[in-house]
Amino acid sequence: MASHQIQRKPRILCLHGFRSSAEKLEKQVHRWPETVLEKLDFVFLDAPFPAQDQGFDPPYYEWFQTNEDFTEYTNFEECLAYIEDYMIYNGPFDGFLGFSQGAVLSAALPGMQRDGLALTKVSKIKFLILISGAKFGGSKFGHTKLSLTLTAFSSPLELPSLHIIGDLDPVKLESIELMEGFVDPFVIYHPEGHTIPKLDEKSLEVMFSFIERIQETIP
Repeated sequence: MASHQIQRKPRILCLHGFRSSAEKLEKQVHRWPETVLEKLDFVFLDAPFPAQDQGFDPPYYEWFQTNEDFTEYTNFEECLAYIEDYMIYNGPFDGFLGFSQGAVLSAALPGMQRDGLALTKVSKIKFLILISGAKFGGSKFGHTKLSLTLTAFSSPLELPSLHIIGDLDPVKLESIELMEGFVDPFVIYHPEGHTIPKLDEKSLEVMFSFIERIQETIP
């Protein structure tokens, strides 16, 4: 009689937004129904740098810093090293979930990894979940002089990607532009703004189709 091996859950490293925290992101993601959460293994990571704006009570963190017109960046290479070290000692991970600044960062990682510029000591990123994201080199970050990301979107990214985009989100257009950098993306539109939404019936259908797709990437 044939034995049936239990399918392991896709393991996902989750990157929070600018001046936020792993704890806050975890609370937001857990607005999703248990029928979704039970199929995925989420790990939430605090960014390496305490929020520089003292108006944010600790503990809040940021992945890197930039000036107002996104032409100068600091701590970006340190951020990449921090994520890779975490993945080495706490992995393996199959994919990333990112929100806001965490989504901008997550979206660029597969291209940087492909080009040998980041995450060279860990396994290939298999999929992404991007919420309120934007593209380095796109309309919002179009003036970036960040050399590590210059070729991240030089060719369409073929890994499965789920893009969650809010109708009232200030970065809605940037999120759509980002989505167009991926081959056959999954997309969920929701009526809210810059947030992680609850999932309605239609959104759940897309989410379950995406989960089914990424399960095919897991050995």
